[in-house]
Amino acid sequence: MPLESDVAHLTRAVLLATFVLSAVFGAIVHRTGFCTMGAVTDVVTMGEWTRMRQWALAAGVAVLGFALLGAGGWIRPADSVYADTRWMWLSSLVGGGLFGVGMVLSSGCGSKNLVRMGAGNLKALVVFIVMALSAYITLRGLTAVWRDGTVDRVYVAFSGPATLGHLSAHYLGWSAATALLVPALAVGGVLLIWALVGRDFWRANNLLAGVGLGAVIVGMWWVSGALGYVAEHPLTLDATYLGSRTGRMEALTFTAPLAWAIDWLMFYSDSNRHLSIAAVSVAGVVAGSFVHAVATRRFHWEGFRTTEDLATHLIGAVLMGVGGVTALGCTIGQGLSGVSNLSLTSFSAVAAIIGGAVLALKAQAWRLERQA
Repeated sequence: MPLESDVAHLTRAVLLATFVLSAVFGAIVHRTGFCTMGAVTDVVTMGEWTRMRQWALAAGVAVLGFALLGAGGWIRPADSVYADTRWMWLSSLVGGGLFGVGMVLSSGCGSKNLVRMGAGNLKALVVFIVMALSAYITLRGLTAVWRDGTVDRVYVAFSGPATLGHLSAHYLGWSAATALLVPALAVGGVLLIWALVGRDFWRANNLLAGVGLGAVIVGMWWVSGALGYVAEHPLTLDATYLGSRTGRMEALTFTAPLAWAIDWLMFYSDSNRHLSIAAVSVAGVVAGSFVHAVATRRFHWEGFRTTEDLATHLIGAVLMGVGGVTALGCTIGQGLSGVSNLSLTSFSAVAAIIGGAVLALKAQAWRLERQA
């Protein structure tokens, strides 16, 4: 059993590694223009699939990496924050739809706005604050009560985690390793093949976005699930994931962590508040984007031009905060981290996010046509 000093040292290592990986994430997104909202916009408005292929490549790498870590015994997939025994289909659909609409109105999802904030965008700073507060209210406040009393009560329960891996093991009788690897090879392989099939995609930025961001997600699973795992904590004698806000193995996500970052800043003097993976990841993305923006001379201040622009971003930020918590994640949390688990809730959330974004883009186009 490790000593308290050992646990404290290991916790610092987990948080430092999280900051570094998050900074890499922020720098890659700023360099490559990776953006889920942008990918959907490109497809809807121009029929351009390059950024969607970036996302598919990142998801494929994350899916295969998570399965290899689990099958190799480095992490415990059943301890993942996405390994709930319930398929929260209604929460993910409603929350995902709200999030998808919100990210179009706010010019990007939570992670994209953190990247823009690091590059000097004050509009993104406003989105961050409002989204964080909305997420906090949906975690613990008024909209949390509404969420808990409505959509969260509708789900499909399973005997184990609602993931393709567990379902394969349960219904097909496969071993744990086989049940992890076979579905991962099928889903991840299809994503990789589809992403890489076009010659025009084979460019440095596209490969960096896909492989780089997918690898960051896999790295975070290792940091949280292997480096941060203590089989017997010296104080509680329980198995513990150090730095985890949920008590489970975590990777990158950017809805609830915005709320936890605000919470840590506001209650810094409270000895009961501890720095977590969630808060550190938010700071890391902003720092990584800032360093890359300054290094490439792309840092510049940007603000709202009109009152309507401000109002649109405020509405979008609220929808993302409420929707992201209700859907149990965002375009990164459910779209990459959750999908890497092959979680049913993640699949339905991603579908709803894309659907909400398409709906918002169509509505914007219709409004512009009417004004013209």
